[in-house]
Amino acid sequence: MEIEFIEEKENKLFNRKEIKFYVDYDGEATPKVLDIKSKLVALLNTKKELIVVDNVQPHYGEPKALGYAKVYDTVDDLTYIETEHVIAKNAEPEEEPEEDAEAEE
Repeated sequence: MEIEFIEEKENKLFNRKEIKFYVDYDGEATPKVLDIKSKLVALLNTKKELIVVDNVQPHYGEPKALGYAKVYDTVDDLTYIETEHVIAKNAEPEEEPEEDAEAEE
C-alpha cells in the first residue's frame, strides 16, 4: 500500500491539518481505515490519537482510493470537533480479556 499526498491544508480555526491523499493498493484488498491510519501516522510523524481518517473512496475498477484525513493539534480539539461515529470508526478494536475467551470455549 502506497500513499501519495494530493493536498495539505492548515485549518487554524479547528487547530488541525487537513490532508487529501491517494492510496494505491495494487494486488491487495481495499485497505481498512485503521491500516491507512497507521501508515499516515508513520508518514506524518504524529501520534495515533491525533489523527482521524474521515473517509476513503475506492475508484471503480482500479486499485486506487481517494482519502481524506485530519491531524489535530490536541486530543481535546479532536474530541470536541469530531462526531462520535467518526471517532469510533478510527478507534482500535478492544481486545477481549483472556478469561472471557476461555469461558466461551
